[in-house]
This record gives sequence, structure tokens and C-alpha cells, in this order.
Amino acid sequence: MREFTYSRAEDQAAAIGAMSNGARAIAGGTNLLDLMKIQVEVPQALVDISRVAGLDKVEPQDGGVRIGALVTNADLAADPKIRALYPVLSRAILAGASGQIRNKATTGGNLLQRTRCPYFYDTSMACNKREAGTGCSAQGGVGRMLAIFGTSEDCMAAHPSDMAVAMRVLEAQIEVTGEDGARLVAMDEFYTLPGDRPDVETVLKPGEMITAVVLPAPVKGSVQAYRKVRDRASYAFALVSVAAVITLENGKIAQASLAFGGVGVRPWKNATVDGMLVGQEPSDALFAKVAEALCRDANPHPETEFKLPLLKRSLMAVLREAAGLAPASAGTDKTRTAA
Repeated sequence: MREFTYSRAEDQAAAIGAMSNGARAIAGGTNLLDLMKIQVEVPQALVDISRVAGLDKVEPQDGGVRIGALVTNADLAADPKIRALYPVLSRAILAGASGQIRNKATTGGNLLQRTRCPYFYDTSMACNKREAGTGCSAQGGVGRMLAIFGTSEDCMAAHPSDMAVAMRVLEAQIEVTGEDGARLVAMDEFYTLPGDRPDVETVLKPGEMITAVVLPAPVKGSVQAYRKVRDRASYAFALVSVAAVITLENGKIAQASLAFGGVGVRPWKNATVDGMLVGQEPSDALFAKVAEALCRDANPHPETEFKLPLLKRSLMAVLREAAGLAPASAGTDKTRTAA
């Protein structure tokens, strides 16, 4: 590990001041420290924001909730409001990492964690995400964890976060704060597509930090589900994951929101697919049609072609449970309190 300076910020102003001078923010450090040890990340200065006041609470806001950036993954998953109103978020968090990591990892850090593409972690291999313009070894290499949606000739690395998939299905907004004050960014706009600059992953400006995530009021009576398919039962990143929020009225789907993990360069969503469900009676034929439409835009690597049938089957299973065509399994819940 290379030498770097370390400072601790006691408030947001100090943190933003340090970041504006080039320091990298660190809180739980569960991803950044690993990357520093293998010199994928080589910051010259770190500012510890873990003691910044006011960022460690989950609070009601406008019928929804405001989640501070320093709320740990474990505390967020266990929060009574999250479990009752946003069970898909609690389920997604508990599906990720180990208990020890969830106790340290923070909401803001989780959203900014880097890809697990093996070529990103191997500094002897070319990686445009690690250093723009150097090439992409994954293009002719191996990697069953790679993305199939949103890829470019320069990058096909999948986004790794379970939490971010749930937040995208819930249409969260990210509160970011910098020297010019705070602003809200819709989750749909927070992550950028790789294009020819895969090293640029979000719309965060230099010196800005995530200070909170705002969830809108939940849809009354909605069924929320999170299903994650992975190589082993715990501590593994998703091959495919599906998050769903479905509301039924008079036997028809009144509202539908779907998001997908393990398959996109960012937490993936397809508004056209959501729209195909609204106003329709739930049926296997409808769900098969939706699954086919979702996969129509896929661009798989030879080693990720298996994700297409896996994604279709996972989506259909989630929709059948959410719509009541099959018994609900662990991971499918109904909101317990009206918005």
C-alpha cells in the first residue's frame, strides 16, 4: 500500500472541504481499503467521514423516509420502517455480503462500491474502468459475472450492489452535497452508462458526497419481492437478481416496477417492460412475453449467455408470486402499513 494522509471530519463542511482539495471520503471502508491494498485505488489523502453528525439516522420525510448516508447496511435492513414499508430493500440488503460486512458498510458506500469484474482487480490486465484508454481484457477473456445490458466496446463490468437494485425499483432519490449545497438526483440518473469512459460511474461532481437517500411514500398494499440467484447461498454476488413492486386492483396489475441486478452495468430497469404489465390480468403468457421483451436488448458475452434463460425464469417466478399465481416464498412480502 502506498503512503497517504489521513484526516477526520467532524461535520459536513469539513468533509466537503477536504474532498474539494482532493481527499477521498472513507467511512466503513469495506471496499475502498481492499482496493487500496492491491493498488487499484491509490488516493493521496483520505478524509474519514464516519463521525459526521446527522448522517446515521432513518427518518420519516413526506410520507416516505430519509436514509442518512452513514446508516449501516445492518441497521437499515433491521429498521422497523424499512421492514414494514420497503421490505424489498431489507430483503436485498440481507442477501448481500456477510453479517460482519453489513455491520461496517454504509448506505453511501454501498452505492459507490466498485465492480467485481476480475480484470478490474488485476492490475496486470487492461481495464478501461481502472484507467481509461488502456483497453478491456474482459472482451476476449472470461467472466460469467459480466453484464449483458448497457455494455460498450470499452466495458462490460456489472454493477455489484444488491441495495442499489432495490433502491432503483423503489425510485429513490440520492441527496448529494458539495460546496454549492445539496441537490437531489433521481436514482435512474445517478449511474452513468460506460460508453467510452467507464471510469466515470456516477454524476457526482468533484468534492460532492452522498449525504442521504430519499425513498418516496410506498404504494399502499403493494407486494414487494427480491430474488437473488448466485453460486452459493451466502456471501456471493448476484448472477441475476430481480426486484419487484407490484400492486393489484380488481384482478389487474395497477402498478408495476421492476429492477435487475447482476446483469447491467448499473442497476438495470426497463420502463417499457414495466408498462407492459400495467392494466393487464396476471398470467403466465403475459409474464413470458414480458421476460422475452426484457431480454431483447441484451448483448451477452459468450460466457454470460446462460444469464438470458436464467433471467427469464427468475423474472417469471417473481411475477407469479407477486401476482398470487404461486405461493409466496421467502423474499416476497406485502407492505404492512398504509402510506
